[in-house]
Amino acid sequence: MMPDLPSSVPGLTDRHALDRNRARSLRLGPVDFLHRIVADEVEDRLAEVNRRFSDIAVVTGWPDFWREAMPGAKIVADAPVLELEPGAHDLVIHAMALHWAEDPVGQIAQAARALRPDGLFIAACPGGGTLHELRDSLTRAEAEVTGGLSPRVLPMGEIRDLGGLLPRAGLALPVADQITQTVSYRSLFHLARDLRAMGEGNALAQRLRHPTRRDVLLRAAALYAENHADPQDGTRIRATFDLVFLTGWAPDASQQKPLRPGSARMPLAEALASTRKPE
Repeated sequence: MMPDLPSSVPGLTDRHALDRNRARSLRLGPVDFLHRIVADEVEDRLAEVNRRFSDIAVVTGWPDFWREAMPGAKIVADAPVLELEPGAHDLVIHAMALHWAEDPVGQIAQAARALRPDGLFIAACPGGGTLHELRDSLTRAEAEVTGGLSPRVLPMGEIRDLGGLLPRAGLALPVADQITQTVSYRSLFHLARDLRAMGEGNALAQRLRHPTRRDVLLRAAALYAENHADPQDGTRIRATFDLVFLTGWAPDASQQKPLRPGSARMPLAEALASTRKPE
């Protein structure tokens, strides 16, 4: 079992609010274009691996979508303790849920323990640049109108930090890469509607517990339109979604190993000299 956080340490996520937001998204749509992008990217990455995977698990907060995207896979809720059996799978996908985890390295470590030797782990989650326009507009508007600040947009990890979680979780051959999607909306309010339909509304534990003042939202919408207009259509706004993909393998003796420090057969200076073009 995962230990509870000490009472003196504030949590990141209000799980009750997150579950409520996800349930509401099913009634609103849902809007799943980011999941569709991720599913296509995962399929492309698996096509590059010369192997068939037969025992697949998907950790996600969107079970219906991923049950259809990965037929036959075991669908696992992204709870703090994952319902995964040690060594039961040759592929575990953590799909668009890692950003809400209190302990992301713990989530990856649990997925790693569920892999057989030389099994593959893939995670996809929003990265640090996601919704930076919304964060900027809400921060400036709230400070200007009320003189204060409150948590409104989930902080998301940068690709380097997220990639560093893989070896910490015991995975070999770690790779992290990122794609960026820019989406156009009519206004901040249309973006907010889509975020609710994605199940990505504010579920931060330290969020305000009362509705945001209308004058704050109106000012944020004006700042958004002024500072983050869509360059293709100045009457619309743009929203950025960074999608980070993490790939690692359960250690196995058959995998390539890095050379030991000092084991190179040629000094670096000599190697560089040999690559110089003649004058």
